[in-house]
Amino acid sequence: MIVSWMTTNRCNLKCQHCYQDAEGTDASIENELSTAEAKQLIEQIAQTGFKIMIFSGGEPLLRPDIFELVAHASAQGLRPVFGTNGMLLTPTVVQKLKDAGAAAMGISLDSLDPHKHNEFRGDPQAFQLTLQGMENCRAAGLPFQIHTTIMDWNTNELLDITDFAVEKGANAHYPFFLIPVGRGKFIEETAIKVLENEELLHSIMQKSTEVSISCKPTCAPQFVRVARQMGIDTRFTRGCLAGLSYCIISPEGIVRPCAYMMEPAGDLRTQSFGEIWEKSAVFTALRTQAYSGACGSCDYKDGCGGCRARAAYYHDGDFMAADEYCAYGKQLLQA
Repeated sequence: MIVSWMTTNRCNLKCQHCYQDAEGTDASIENELSTAEAKQLIEQIAQTGFKIMIFSGGEPLLRPDIFELVAHASAQGLRPVFGTNGMLLTPTVVQKLKDAGAAAMGISLDSLDPHKHNEFRGDPQAFQLTLQGMENCRAAGLPFQIHTTIMDWNTNELLDITDFAVEKGANAHYPFFLIPVGRGKFIEETAIKVLENEELLHSIMQKSTEVSISCKPTCAPQFVRVARQMGIDTRFTRGCLAGLSYCIISPEGIVRPCAYMMEPAGDLRTQSFGEIWEKSAVFTALRTQAYSGACGSCDYKDGCGGCRARAAYYHDGDFMAADEYCAYGKQLLQA
């Protein structure tokens, strides 16, 4: 059971693909959850049975009370982990995170070419500071993993980034397949297409058998099917977790099934987290797994589930429709 809280819309970068359209270190935080509200949320998350809490953003390290909130999450028995661009992970910050109980950092790296990474992230120092953040984590003994957003211009170096993750001491490499929301809507033409998507999933899963770290495609639930078809054992048994064992919370306290699904499940300022998780109509619908189209008749439905965010995007908000980014699903329709 995993929950991701987008702690703030502030960010020190302006990434081309940002699903939250976050920007500016002085962005308005008027409506974001206060420290007291955040602590209450953390307590409710723990009471509802969740085990892992992701602090994401924006850039979560720009939130002034972040160390206090991490410590509170740890005290509630949660495992606090981060999604960060890594640029602010100075030795002092890393030690404070570790002392507060942070368990791991997820650090974004999209290319081994500094120019490409910096251009995508919108800052000429991004590559250098991100790598330094990784080194600071390694030196302090704070586990970290590398996250890569897959675009058509970096697929040829994706497996090299996996090797780089091993070299740098990361414990995992998670490639993220682009979902066209937020600023990502405007770069959809640079996303890889269905057949390329399938080929890349095979390459990633094959690579996972050759390295000592975990490699998990994210926002590409078909990887579960691909692993089974290739005879590869993986500890991940379910693709799309949205509304089943995962949800996200916006900086303002709006609960949604995932970062890329815009359908609100509830508002924490009017309902408790537990009530939303257990009774929301959106979550109830997702848990039926009554998908339409190829996803509904697929032999791998229980393991994959299709990407509900892509289904919604390409079917006018119908998140129970088929995920069109699936080569196997297209074969089912042609059969």
